[in-house]
Amino acid sequence: MHYHMPVYRPPSEADSLIFQATLGCSHNRCAFCTMYRSKKFRIRPWDDLKADILEMATGYRNARRIFLADGDALVLETEYMLRILHTLYEKFPSLERVSAYANPSNILEKSEEELQRINAAGLQLLYFGIETGDDELLVKIRKGANSEELIQSGTKAINAGFSLSATVILGLAGKKGSPRHAVETARVCSVINPQYLSALTLIFEGDGRYFFHCMEDEWELMDKIEVLQELRVMVDHFELKDCIFRSNHASNYLPIKATLNQEKSELLREIEDALRHPEALRPEFMRAL
Repeated sequence: MHYHMPVYRPPSEADSLIFQATLGCSHNRCAFCTMYRSKKFRIRPWDDLKADILEMATGYRNARRIFLADGDALVLETEYMLRILHTLYEKFPSLERVSAYANPSNILEKSEEELQRINAAGLQLLYFGIETGDDELLVKIRKGANSEELIQSGTKAINAGFSLSATVILGLAGKKGSPRHAVETARVCSVINPQYLSALTLIFEGDGRYFFHCMEDEWELMDKIEVLQELRVMVDHFELKDCIFRSNHASNYLPIKATLNQEKSELLREIEDALRHPEALRPEFMRAL
């Protein structure tokens, strides 16, 4: 099987079989993301995708998890997605889960009935970028959705039966905007209440020129202590129920995990301890490795 590089997948899909249902990202304007800058978005023809599926079914018939790449496979027309899912579960009899990235517009443009059909056919987990709940910052980073649209799309996916694995980005607002970013992001996450929530830390591939152009104002990069203080504020404002929270991405300075809000007090103590002992934080050169 030939991949159209580059190929990205969430850390939790490390052992998954990956099929590219789409190439690139249909939005591809987020200021912080350079993943698909080198690709022109397009939907792969069924004959090409089916050939990949049949090829992999000969050697990986017992695959248990499959991830549909690239950036937002849920943009596919419902009937096309259903054809893909039916074929995957037919050709991989041990298959337990299919997952994909999804952006807010993918979800909002589909009816509840369409989402329910797709979920019932076996697309079970959606990776959903919240990034921030700050409406001013959402405009600057060109997310393509405001906070209310993030809430509507996230809750719509959950109500349709999907498990939602959401991400937020620490350091995104810079020093000046950090307090509002932390509080507003916690607010949006709390309303959506995803089953899984991960905090990443802003990191640039290349010189970050496009990001700085989008930010326009006096944006200042935060150091590791400031990022950790932002995380503390965000966690303190979370009002979540049975949400598995992680901050163990390679971009982060402090790998942590907890179930929120049940373990909020313990998590805040862990962050406070790290602030008292910053020498234990991940060094800069180790980030993204």
